Amino acid sequence: MLTDRFVGTYTPRLDDKGRVTLPAKYRDAFAPGVAVSRGQDHCLYVFTPDGFQRFAEPAITASVTDQGARAFQRYLLANTDEQRPDAQGRISIPARMREYAGLVKDVVILGVGDRMEIWDAQAWADYEAAQEAAFAQPETGLLGG
Repeated sequence: MLTDRFVGTYTPRLDDKGRVTLPAKYRDAFAPGVAVSRGQDHCLYVFTPDGFQRFAEPAITASVTDQGARAFQRYLLANTDEQRPDAQGRISIPARMREYAGLVKDVVILGVGDRMEIWDAQAWADYEAAQEAAFAQPETGLLGG
């Protein structure tokens, strides 16, 4: 198992309190805490504390005189929730984030390298189907070949 990278696809369900169980094999990585933020494509990003620091650092240290940087800082940091998983490895997804990602019950958690992503199950199925052709024939430069 890769210790510093997340991979795989997992299909937990949101409970009635808006909690989701993180994949068991990665619970130790998330024991110190998680940062859940809005991601691109209407999914949620889930980082370890160190992973979020690396991800957010360029935005945090960007010049406040740059209008685009300020907008990104505000959106990213105002829409991030820090917490610790409970004893069962569950995290709470705040209502605003569930609404943003369209999460109701069936979700998919993806390992995507330095983060995990939480998607509505149908939205992920649609996205994955739309990406099939591009994955089968990647651009030459995408993978360095």
